[in-house]
Amino acid sequence: MTAPSLVRPARMRGWIPAWLAWLLLAACGLPAAAAQPVDLALDARWEFRLLPDGTQAAAHPEAATWRAAKVPGTVHTDLLAHGVIPDPYVGAPEAGLQWIGLADWEYRATFDVPRAALDATRSDLVFEGLDTFAEVHLNGERVLEADNAFRTWRVPVQGRLRPGGNTLRVVLRSPIARLLPRVQAMPHRIAGNYPSPYGDEPNDAMTANFVRKPGYHYGWDWGPRYVTAGVWKPVRLQAWRDARLDDLQLRQDHVAEDRAQLTAIATLDAARAGDYTLRLWQVAPDGERSLAAERTVPLANGVSEIAQTVRIERPQRWFPVGYGPQPLYRYELELLDGARRVDHLTARTGLRSVELRREPDAGGRGFAFVINGIPVFAKGANAIPFDMFEPRVTDAKPRRVLQSAVDANMNMVRNWGGGYYERDAFFDIADELGLLVWQDFMFGGGMQPAYDESFRASVVAEARDQVRRLRNHPSVVLWCGNNEEEIAWKYWGHGRTLREADPAFAEKVWNGYLQLFNHDLRELVEDQAGGIAYWPSSPSDDMAEIANTPASGDMHYWEVWGNPARPPTAYLDVAPRFMSEYGLQAWPVQRTIDHFAARDEQRVDAPVIEAHQKFLAGKGNERLLHYIRMEFGEPRDFAGFVYLSQAMQAEGIGLAARHHRASRPHTMGSLYWQLNDVWPGASWSGIDWFGRWKALQFHARRFFAPVTVAALRKEGATAVHLISDRTTARRGELRLRVMDLDGVVLRDERSRVELAPLSAVRIARHADTELLGDADPARTVAVFELAVDGEPAAREVVYFAAAKDIAWRQPAVRAKLRSDGDGFVLDLSAARLARAVWIDFGDLDAEPSDNALTLLPGETRALRVASAAGIEALREALRIRTLADALPPPASTRSNPTP
Repeated sequence: MTAPSLVRPARMRGWIPAWLAWLLLAACGLPAAAAQPVDLALDARWEFRLLPDGTQAAAHPEAATWRAAKVPGTVHTDLLAHGVIPDPYVGAPEAGLQWIGLADWEYRATFDVPRAALDATRSDLVFEGLDTFAEVHLNGERVLEADNAFRTWRVPVQGRLRPGGNTLRVVLRSPIARLLPRVQAMPHRIAGNYPSPYGDEPNDAMTANFVRKPGYHYGWDWGPRYVTAGVWKPVRLQAWRDARLDDLQLRQDHVAEDRAQLTAIATLDAARAGDYTLRLWQVAPDGERSLAAERTVPLANGVSEIAQTVRIERPQRWFPVGYGPQPLYRYELELLDGARRVDHLTARTGLRSVELRREPDAGGRGFAFVINGIPVFAKGANAIPFDMFEPRVTDAKPRRVLQSAVDANMNMVRNWGGGYYERDAFFDIADELGLLVWQDFMFGGGMQPAYDESFRASVVAEARDQVRRLRNHPSVVLWCGNNEEEIAWKYWGHGRTLREADPAFAEKVWNGYLQLFNHDLRELVEDQAGGIAYWPSSPSDDMAEIANTPASGDMHYWEVWGNPARPPTAYLDVAPRFMSEYGLQAWPVQRTIDHFAARDEQRVDAPVIEAHQKFLAGKGNERLLHYIRMEFGEPRDFAGFVYLSQAMQAEGIGLAARHHRASRPHTMGSLYWQLNDVWPGASWSGIDWFGRWKALQFHARRFFAPVTVAALRKEGATAVHLISDRTTARRGELRLRVMDLDGVVLRDERSRVELAPLSAVRIARHADTELLGDADPARTVAVFELAVDGEPAAREVVYFAAAKDIAWRQPAVRAKLRSDGDGFVLDLSAARLARAVWIDFGDLDAEPSDNALTLLPGETRALRVASAAGIEALREALRIRTLADALPPPASTRSNPTP
């Protein structure tokens, strides 16, 4: 018997070669038919080609020959692996690769089947992800037509398999070519999202919102347009004779300090009716294993759900990071036929209570996540896909990014709705780190054809698959219907334009929207998600007439950066209940830019640079220069432009986040746009595609610190707030110093302060005239510092003039790198105030423990530096940049060169 693939018994079990599995069974005296279900991964011997009879074959014959393919994978990555296309991220190849999304593609594989699978009562082919319009043939017979990249497709194939040489063929049709005639035939079209700049589909007939595939494949304002296709998730053959365990839900009915009660709901698929025993084992966080429940039940043929109650005394509860530990319980479910184990699977969860609290008050209604009875101020960012081509993302990438989020004192990420539902590992990592997850369903923009019953049914099936897959994760605390579709209809003209053109069709479209997002998905979450709240859109007020209001619900605020491009100080004018989006752009670090553009191509208006700037609606680099000039003036050169974009982004987002935190409890969340990147380029992220931190990420660690001070200057006065996320009271000292840029102290005061638990309290308001006296506003700063035992020192520097109006002298930064144990220490000091200090080691892998910082005159900071490089190489590569290096002379003497 030959078995080129691997046998994997049911979920979360180890992998062993097929021949060894059957040999072991024979050695134990068990017939193959009595074995546990077969789970054969069909991940070997795949090939692909451009379909020869497709419209693109004549223009691209180089892609029409059979070549080895990787499954899971995508067409783009397979073409790249064979050198048929250039790297889609380097240079500006995007326009020349749009033919891929217009082509039809074919994948094929051959596989052998073990005798146990041939003799099984039931055999299913399981496709965890097909992108997207897929025709599947087994041994020449069509067995599936798929149309949703987010669904799991299960196809019965018993009686259609042979011992060797089975052929599996998957034809993937272009979603653009498939849908464009339908969209163009519509008398009046519903709104799309981002039109293609490349002519692969007309701007007035966008197809993305008609297909269930990742929306960002069609381009976004932070990523390229690569409408890929592929067998993007594993393909498996599952076979069983008796019964198979399909799922184990751990529904948390009650969790408190003294007791927890779960309902363990097993989903089984029986091929043979009979009496079976379900035995549930509990493995506590400390490793102690105990029998939690046992039940013998009669099973009929087909799918059944069996529930068992589990009680836990004095449970070890799971908390968000910063509020307690993250203990995880593991449950092992065995299915037995008498004394014989038929199947088993494991599931993991953390025990916690969770509530979306929406209490009415004088200002409207609150919006707060309450975990184990603790109102948690949500601090974090919006997460987007980690790559344009998901199958090449390893588990190490989300772990690095999510760990970076925790390192920056975040406790929540929002999984935004224009990408894909993240893999299990993402949520496992979030569980382990204590990161709360706001999970969108995958609707990112435009308007959906939810008036189409078949479309709606497909979405409900997709949602059921995903909710059931993710519902045991303690990190998941909200399911949200979509991103910005409600406000697009109500306020962006989508609804008004369609009502003017065709009132009856407009009503049909909106009623379909209500049916899907206010009824179907809401009911599914209530039924399947185990008590997690549902929210119909972001932003929304739970389908109230007015959405995106500071009074109630969540809010997106884009008047800063978006039109009318207000200054960052406008953030101080809006205090929402929960700010789920706001942002400012920046370019990534120089090393990342060097990956896709040669140094002589690095100009603001250079084609390669513009190709990696996707904010086309506002001419992104011009918008960046608008914000840089507003605070800093004209950059000296391109390197200064990049550096100042990061300084502007970090300071602007920090201002907003501290304002949101200072507005507690009226405001109970601040999630900026965005956490990570999908490719190397300009974006709103704090972490670039390589995982490198921008200045924003270093600032986030400070402005999201559990205990901090917020000094917010507006209209000639500074309001000082003390902020604490701790659940117990704290005492500390607040110090106020007023000094000039050379370090001459004009005022120095200290006061003892108390910080109440879970609080933000304004303790002072200082007029500029009070702080400055007769001092020059362009040469003077106010420094607020909070020292609390057991917490990192918090500092905020208040400036009384824009940076462009300050005559920055070289701060004479001194940097000394020394060895210290297994690593290095960088000692930094400055003779004068040094703002936006950036430490860079060129092309060397070296990570300082802090960066993008302000040094006060005479201050010394010792930073750890992690690197495998030698100390001499690090010293040679080390560069320090401050504002004085990036800004030209004072305004009276400078011109306006284009960087």
